[in-house]
Amino acid sequence: MPQLVSHSKPVAAAAACVLLALSAGFTPDAARAQTASDDAAKVDNVTADAAPADAAAPVPAALAEGDAAAGKRVFAKCMACHAVQEGQHRVGPSLYGIIGRTAGTVEGFRNYSSANKESGVVWTPAVLFEYLEKPQEFMPGTRMIFPGLPSEKDRADVIAYLQTVSE
Repeated sequence: MPQLVSHSKPVAAAAACVLLALSAGFTPDAARAQTASDDAAKVDNVTADAAPADAAAPVPAALAEGDAAAGKRVFAKCMACHAVQEGQHRVGPSLYGIIGRTAGTVEGFRNYSSANKESGVVWTPAVLFEYLEKPQEFMPGTRMIFPGLPSEKDRADVIAYLQTVSE
C-alpha cells in the first residue's frame, strides 16, 4: 500500500479554507447567484453600522505595540485566502498596499461582495484593528468567512506586518 505524502502547512491550511468555504455554501456559482436586492440590503446594513470612511477612528493603544515579525506568523492564518504580493489574488484579494486603501478597490480582483465594494471603508490601522476582530459583524455581507482574531496583540501584530509588506 503506498504511503501518503505529507503536505506542507500552507497547503493544508488552503485545503481547510476551501472545505470551510464549501461547507458554508460559498462557491463561485453561489456568489454569482446572489441577488441584487440581497446585496443592496447588506450594503444598507454596512452603511448604517459602519463609521463613515472619513471619520477619524480612535487608534487603539495595542497598535503601538504591534510586532511585524510576530505578525508574519499570525498572517499564516490568512495565507489560505490572501497573499501580500502585489497583484497576487487568491480566494481573497492581495493585501499588498492595504493600509490607506478603500475597501473593494484592488485592481484585478473581481469577487468582492457589494457590501465590501460599496462600504466606503478606508483600511487604516485603526479600522483594520476593529474589522479583524469580527469581520462579519463589522461588515455584514462580506464574503470573508474568517471568524476573526480575538486577540488584540495578534491584530496589532498582523497590522504591523501588513504595513511592512506594503512599503
